[in-house]
Amino acid sequence: MQYKNNIKQRYGTIQGLRSFKDTLPKNIKKVIFNRGQIYSETLNNWKFIVGENLFKFCYPKSFKSSNKFGASTLLIMVKRGHEVDLEYSKKEIMDKMNNLFRKTIVEKIKFKSFEEEQIIPTNTESSKKNVTKNKYQKKIDSVRNEKIKKSLLELTKVFKEK
Repeated sequence: MQYKNNIKQRYGTIQGLRSFKDTLPKNIKKVIFNRGQIYSETLNNWKFIVGENLFKFCYPKSFKSSNKFGASTLLIMVKRGHEVDLEYSKKEIMDKMNNLFRKTIVEKIKFKSFEEEQIIPTNTESSKKNVTKNKYQKKIDSVRNEKIKKSLLELTKVFKEK
């Protein structure tokens, strides 16, 4: 392979495949890095930010940085029934996040509640027999090769068990 020196890339590359980060312009790379870093740091330090009690009932879903139309917003998913607890600690959460990043990152916090799904086992024999959804079952039935059809059904059983 030949080494290229006279290209308009930020780093010298070896002829052939380039990494994705080297092909992006500097401005776009900076935006992606900043937004992604804020959200990932929030996820990593979430237990510290909200505390031990609220950590069990909520998690950050997304972060939208500020622009000319709105302020920077953190969207938090909250288990139904615990919205009031989180509402009272909203100011504390914003202060901890801004202290973590050493600048004003979060200006607004929005909550979205969810209900915990309850899994109620019904008839287990019928669920093992028909493990695929109807739309996939039709596609599997349209396969002409019996070996492939059998292997697809076995694959769906494995996914259903996990």
